[in-house]
Amino acid sequence: MDVLSKLGLGMTNSGGFGGFSWQSSGGEILTSKNPATEKEIAVIEMASRNDYEEITKIAHQGFLKWREVPAPVRGECIRLIAQELRAHKDLLGTLVSIESGKIKPEGDGEVQEMIDMADFAVGLSRMLYGKIIPSERKHHRMLEQWHPLGPVGVITAFNFPMAVWAWNAFIAAICGDTVIWKPSHKVPLCAIAVQLLCNKVMKSLGHDGVFSLVVTHDTATAEALVADERLPLISFTGSTRVGRNIAGMVSQRLGRYLLELSGNNAVIIDETADLDLAIPAVVFGAVGTAGQRCTSTRRLIVHRSRYDQLVTQLVAAYKQIPIGNPLDPHILMGPLIDDLAVQAYQRAIEEIKGTSGEILFGGSVLDGPGHFVEPTLVYAQEQSELIRRETFAPILYILTFDSIEEAISLQNDVKQGLSSALFTQNLRHEELFLSVLGSDCGLANVNMGTSGAEIGGAFGGEKETGGGREAGSDVWKYYMRRQTCTINWSNELPLAQGINFTLPKKEGAM
Repeated sequence: MDVLSKLGLGMTNSGGFGGFSWQSSGGEILTSKNPATEKEIAVIEMASRNDYEEITKIAHQGFLKWREVPAPVRGECIRLIAQELRAHKDLLGTLVSIESGKIKPEGDGEVQEMIDMADFAVGLSRMLYGKIIPSERKHHRMLEQWHPLGPVGVITAFNFPMAVWAWNAFIAAICGDTVIWKPSHKVPLCAIAVQLLCNKVMKSLGHDGVFSLVVTHDTATAEALVADERLPLISFTGSTRVGRNIAGMVSQRLGRYLLELSGNNAVIIDETADLDLAIPAVVFGAVGTAGQRCTSTRRLIVHRSRYDQLVTQLVAAYKQIPIGNPLDPHILMGPLIDDLAVQAYQRAIEEIKGTSGEILFGGSVLDGPGHFVEPTLVYAQEQSELIRRETFAPILYILTFDSIEEAISLQNDVKQGLSSALFTQNLRHEELFLSVLGSDCGLANVNMGTSGAEIGGAFGGEKETGGGREAGSDVWKYYMRRQTCTINWSNELPLAQGINFTLPKKEGAM
């Protein structure tokens, strides 16, 4: 395949890199398949447990050198990686579409997100500020400074096969950390392509061991990474179920974890909402990435007076959504990632049919090759347990409300707390939604949808979403260790809190 060869990939690829070094000790073979055609793309020789041990040694050795490189110089390395990403944006975006099923504009957008993240990190490399703290003691100076943390483990999901790694890796790197990446085994080629580009840049600069890769489907190897005391921080993106296990394992060794877990995101449409803004935002939020984003819109909470008008327009919009080959520029929705995802969609549809829910549009698996389903609209009389769960598929549940307080209560009445949105022209509703009495999510948007966060703001959520934050603001502090320093430049030794501790003089002393 031409895209593979231009990115340095072949029909058989290594899934283990310790910095520049290809690590292979006869690991099992993993086959990457196109979810739109179910055809084989290429095969990968996965990293074994022995490979992981060698990769971790290289990452640790790399850290001992990388931490001494001045932060602005580390930033220059990331800037040069961003240049390579820009030069290969079209190819990388195509690979994302081929392997994950995202439509091409979303694939290109994912690469742009990496570039934006790199630009943010470059600027941040000159702003890892500490603080000067007033001391209560005369002729003392207190300050706070930050040091690199160590090798960081980054575990990413299939739905963002490149960008989420960049959220972590570029910030960790400018902080002086090295990174070991374990991508989803469902999208290994995306990770290998990025690793090869990083290798090209870092090798030219003489910085080995900064970025490493472990592709594996072996549970024991993955658990070894999570439990490894040599990795002070584990960043994980995925399900709440797996996130709980990771949190327990990392906590047991008193390590740090950064969790980006499930979402069950709602859009509230009040009686004043501009539907010209709301409809396209809801449709993209619900069907973008075939409903497989953690920020996908899964619940639509609409004022009772707007229900009929909204449903009419939504059904009309859903009828026009072209579904198919994600590389076709006219297509707006690609496939689900695999057959397991299709089965989860089917189970949810059957459960809807067995309850008081009413399917307004969709609800079927499409014939032919590939993992394609219909985007589905469901009217729900109440917020059932099914709706409170996250189904990673393009199913949108519609509920009605009479007061804004009722709408916010419905929105918050789930265990997840990632993204939320309100469409309104009412200033009071907007302020209530953004107040302490409003949305309990990590992301709260007004007159825009739940999906499509930009770089610069901290991304993440509360409750079963895990509490982690990435991609902006002061999240760089996750990747560093804080140190408080006190310097006494006087000729005396005063103690804090005015404590008097005077040693008795020795007998006979002058």
